[in-house]
Amino acid sequence: QVQLVESGGGLVQAGGSLRLSCAASGNIYAINAMGWYRQAPGNQRELVATITSGGSTNYTDSVKGRFTISRDTANNTVYLQMNSLKAEDTAAYYCNADVQYSSRSPVYRRWGQGTQVTVSS
Repeated sequence: QVQLVESGGGLVQAGGSLRLSCAASGNIYAINAMGWYRQAPGNQRELVATITSGGSTNYTDSVKGRFTISRDTANNTVYLQMNSLKAEDTAAYYCNADVQYSSRSPVYRRWGQGTQVTVSS
């Protein structure tokens, strides 16, 4: 089993910053891509940012220039630095990891439980 535990969410004023962390633990042989998604009430879960094992990143347009995704491969941890936060960034943020349990196993996508980010205007 693999667990992903997020932390770092909270309440912040518009224009402020937060840093989310997500640590993966358990039976892990390798982690390929990791990412952050978010879901606001009444909306579908949407991609925020992803990062490959090689460090290539991808962002949704609405966060480009404000959010930065990074990872600590040795510690199976992914981060999301969020600057210049806006009210529309308010959502539950979820991390995921594409995990292999052995050299021969398929890749499984695992999710964290989510952390709430609330931006007051």
